[in-house]
Amino acid sequence: MKRQLYRLYQAWYRLRPPRLTIGVRGLVLDAGGQVCLVQHTYRDGWFLPGGGVKVGESLVEAISRELEEETGIVLPETPRKVLGVYSSFAEHKSDHIVVFVLDEWSRNESRSQEIADMRFFSPDLLPEGTSAATSRRIKEYVTGVPPGHRW
Repeated sequence: MKRQLYRLYQAWYRLRPPRLTIGVRGLVLDAGGQVCLVQHTYRDGWFLPGGGVKVGESLVEAISRELEEETGIVLPETPRKVLGVYSSFAEHKSDHIVVFVLDEWSRNESRSQEIADMRFFSPDLLPEGTSAATSRRIKEYVTGVPPGHRW
């Protein structure tokens, strides 16, 4: 049911004029340098946790809220590092995404019903189905190659 609603949303979104959206993603690292990825219930693949910034919400408030909602990860302070700012014009959108690098956090056990799975993976052993953009962001972080601007 969630997949059908997501597809309906995508079709509706294509019919309306594009609008500017801002999103946040977290490249969350554990003590061993593994990266947190999530699977959603409504779409296939593995992704960095994150989501849209709400009206009246700062980027830091958005990444804190999204991480806690999706994964139970709680940030103790303002993130100190941004990997990059990216743009995506796919699917008739004008999305702009800020990716934070987060290595200081704690975790409670709560997790959103929209998340089917959450795990930490070695950056060089990402699971099959990891989105291309997620793979690129992790590779940029690991290699130190300056990020591109396209999602």
